[in-house]
Amino acid sequence: MSNKLIAYIGILGVSLFAIAAIVGPLLIDNYSVVSQYISESFASDTAYGRYLQYFGYVPSGILITIFCFSSPKYLPSSKLVLAGFLGLALFYGLGTILVGLFPCDAGCPTNVVDSSLSQLIHNAMASLTYIFFPICLIGIGLGLKKSENYNRLSQIAMVTGIVSAIFIFSLFSNPESGYRGILQRIIETCFIVFIVSSALRIGEGSEGRST
Repeated sequence: MSNKLIAYIGILGVSLFAIAAIVGPLLIDNYSVVSQYISESFASDTAYGRYLQYFGYVPSGILITIFCFSSPKYLPSSKLVLAGFLGLALFYGLGTILVGLFPCDAGCPTNVVDSSLSQLIHNAMASLTYIFFPICLIGIGLGLKKSENYNRLSQIAMVTGIVSAIFIFSLFSNPESGYRGILQRIIETCFIVFIVSSALRIGEGSEGRST
């Protein structure tokens, strides 16, 4: 695949995610983007949840996985860059697919005892994604730092990785916070910013895999 096609795949992937995350809350009365998780907009008891799953999150995860698996080919050769993108493909790409296929229960409870199998899978994948996400971004940032032509993308990866880590820590510290919705959306915005920035840089072309 060409670098431009890969770029389009990455941008389309996060665009589908963003659209689903924006449209979902609009379909539910009294939904709060400040205090409710994104997953609550397509929970098992929602009327339009399946549409958001199969036309939004699942295809988004597939496209993000393809983009992350393919991206290292168009970036400077680095073990950190390769490991970082493979981590994003596994935890964010495949994680988004599984989270889409296994929606949470009504209200997305965090209590294991009261959770269905779908909820348990959903929570496990979401947790793994958020644990490894900032690590992957920081790793990519460090790997790209060696190449002068990728300094800006390196900085974006480092900043989004650090910012997301701070908000992930805040979210994990109090998953029932009245601000959990906005915390999660800041984390997801960090991911979108990084993927779009990577896609645009890949789409511009590169000097191959030389450092």
